[in-house]
Amino acid sequence: MEIGLNIKLLRNRNKFSQEEVSKNLNLYRSTYSGYENGVSIPGIDILIKIADYYQISVDDLCRNDFTKFSEKEWVNLEKKYTTDIKGQKLRVLTAMVDQNNEELVELIPIKASAGYVSGYADPEYLKILPTFHLPFLSKHKKYRSFPIKGDSMPPVYDGSYVTGEFIQDWNTIKSGTPCIIVTLEDGIVFKVVNNMIKEKQSFQLCSTNPIYKPYMIHVDQILEIWKFVNYISEELPEIIQDEKGITKSINEIQKDIHQIQQKLNFS
Repeated sequence: MEIGLNIKLLRNRNKFSQEEVSKNLNLYRSTYSGYENGVSIPGIDILIKIADYYQISVDDLCRNDFTKFSEKEWVNLEKKYTTDIKGQKLRVLTAMVDQNNEELVELIPIKASAGYVSGYADPEYLKILPTFHLPFLSKHKKYRSFPIKGDSMPPVYDGSYVTGEFIQDWNTIKSGTPCIIVTLEDGIVFKVVNNMIKEKQSFQLCSTNPIYKPYMIHVDQILEIWKFVNYISEELPEIIQDEKGITKSINEIQKDIHQIQQKLNFS
């Protein structure tokens, strides 16, 4: 199976010309034609562009032999990605590794966060990001750390960094789970999500700060979802004592005052 034949069959299936496709992919026609004819092999960044263009996953583009597809298989492929509920387009996740081939945690600086929506799958973008190890995290999962802005998610405040675990199948996300959601319009947002995929093919995003109202976002607007793991902050969370704790503190203060008064009386 050749990638070039798959690309050509996808183009013919959609009745596009080489000129039209190459223009939409921002490629020279000769370059694109070389991919179809097997003269050259597209890199991962180009494969992602092609897969997104036809609204399929890179996994399906690379693993299937479209020359053997029946009409039913074509229909199932096209129907499968009408709504990207399972995150199928995200099967191939670009990641950085160290000299031992172990995956690193990429940290998205505040200055680089605006470009994450367009660069999240670009190896060149990821290469310039700072990386680090967290030894207590699983080696079998993928993690990334994101900057948090605003005051909508206390005790995680503006300037904090939230580390998330990459979630491929969005159906597995339980309602009430804090997540970093990468969206087309709003970029990186950190919210508590309620899973409403079955009812509305959407997630409800909620803040822990009650002044911010919940809102809905359709799965078509979501690029990535990362489940909250931990966060780093320069601020200590505000400590709120319960009624029993306050009563105990008052009693201790009263006891101290009584002891001081007794000492004064004996002096």
